[in-house]
Amino acid sequence: MSGMLDRRAMLLGGAAIGASLCLPARAARAAEATALTPYQRRVVDIACQQRNRVIGQLWQKDVVGIADFALPSWQPRMHLVSMESGTVRSFLLSHGKGSDPEHDGWLKHFSDQPGSEATSRGAFRTDEWYTGKYGISLRLSGLDAENATALERHIVIHPAWYAEADMIGKWGKLGRSSGCFALGHRDYSDTLMSLYGGRLLFADRIGEG
Repeated sequence: MSGMLDRRAMLLGGAAIGASLCLPARAARAAEATALTPYQRRVVDIACQQRNRVIGQLWQKDVVGIADFALPSWQPRMHLVSMESGTVRSFLLSHGKGSDPEHDGWLKHFSDQPGSEATSRGAFRTDEWYTGKYGISLRLSGLDAENATALERHIVIHPAWYAEADMIGKWGKLGRSSGCFALGHRDYSDTLMSLYGGRLLFADRIGEG
């Protein structure tokens, strides 16, 4: 426990903390400067809203992850939003078997039930990383009632072969996880370095409006 607290103190002490509020005028300027699409502007707005909603439970606030499960698995739907610049980077992301029993690439429903192998919705805080079945993985704490059992269910962010882009060329969709947020190895490395250390990952169906 003391090791985890020391790590948290180190992360908090050495990190550059983003602004605590997202001002509409500032977001609009960032959107214009980076030529965001209307969909990306919606993603930035949701990142601002959700970060401000759970800000007291976050350790770092400069980057927010948004997982949009209104999109199918063959489209980039893990979005990393820089809260300083308003820029958005997007990656492919797998969902859980229990959320897509037909395995057609579309998430049908969310669940937080242990054993469901489904994806959960809501706000997650990234905690410490560890080495597991898929290598270095990032633990998640659920901050909402809809994902309160994330630690119990071992819901994490991890790399996986079935989340690589070549799966789309072969099968037209990504493979499914057991409820975790799985990315291809290269995309996972970028996501890990951007989201680790007490940042926000918010998952839901977002879509274009």
